[in-house]
Amino acid sequence: MKIIADTGRCVGAGQCVLTEPALFDQSEDDATVIVLNEKPEGELVEKAREAVHVCPSQALSMEE
Repeated sequence: MKIIADTGRCVGAGQCVLTEPALFDQSEDDATVIVLNEKPEGELVEKAREAVHVCPSQALSMEE
């Protein structure tokens, strides 16, 4: 499983960071998503799925 972030689509809403700060951060320059852990394991997999679901710009996806 791998998290894929399309920073070109990201609007900097920060929902991913609020969902799981261990997986996501935001750029200080333009607030776009930074993936801290592309290959989550255990409980973080469900948090990654939740972040993909709540992303308002659909900039996040997961590759199984």
